[in-house]
Amino acid sequence: MPKIGQYELLEVVKVKSFGAYLNGGALGEILLPIRYCPRELEAGNEIRVFLYCDSEDRVIATTDKPFAVVGEFAYLRVKDTSASGVFLDWGLMKDLFVPFREQADKMLLDKFYLVKIICDEKTDRIIATSKINKFLKAETDNLKVGQEVKILLAAQTDLGFRVIVDDLYWGVLYQNEVFQKVKVGDTLKGYVKTVREDKRIDVRLQKSGYEHQIPETSDALLNYLKKSNHGFIPLTDSSSPELIYKKLQMSKKNFKKSVGNLYKQRLITIETEGIRLVVNTL
Repeated sequence: MPKIGQYELLEVVKVKSFGAYLNGGALGEILLPIRYCPRELEAGNEIRVFLYCDSEDRVIATTDKPFAVVGEFAYLRVKDTSASGVFLDWGLMKDLFVPFREQADKMLLDKFYLVKIICDEKTDRIIATSKINKFLKAETDNLKVGQEVKILLAAQTDLGFRVIVDDLYWGVLYQNEVFQKVKVGDTLKGYVKTVREDKRIDVRLQKSGYEHQIPETSDALLNYLKKSNHGFIPLTDSSSPELIYKKLQMSKKNFKKSVGNLYKQRLITIETEGIRLVVNTL
């Protein structure tokens, strides 16, 4: 049965001047308003839609994409307030409600908060809650080192970032292993670095191992050289890690390995003041 708060692939039953009716199974026929209907849509077609309830609690479909679906976490802005709670902007025409009873702390207008999107057990409506700890585990027996995961940067700490892993677990991303611009609220692809003895998780943004990191950073360095003036950049083994990261958004370690990789392929020459692209690669 199609689920409210999720994406579903549904069959078009009929098309009217005001929209199309979709086969919602046990949910009955679900309206897709005309503003979301492709021009060529006709009965018998299938269309991927997101299902939610409108202001009158009717199940409705949309082709708009919310920032997150039921069961996921998101970092959302308070768009409006009311006597019973606040409303978050989650990318749809109808805002996402957070009742006062689901606020870990009072939520303020125009501020961003980490929330989980859920179906309210009392009303069956889609709501959000900032009381997120009850949905997350600090330990895991299921993840393996090197496994690809989805991570959401939940909070910045002295060590780096506290992250939510696959919408299920707490984890840590260390600052000294972040070589790109990131901020709280970003959802990124990551990899399990360590599952510690206490079953807690450390993650990283790159796959472990030379064979995974260097081809990507070598390509980035090569492309930067191609766009540079005369195919030259004034960076050497003696350049500071901060300067290398500012120019290339990579660590000094990966810079040196990438230089070695491109040099072995005879794509660059190494000079006293920097590195230069071989002319025939321009």
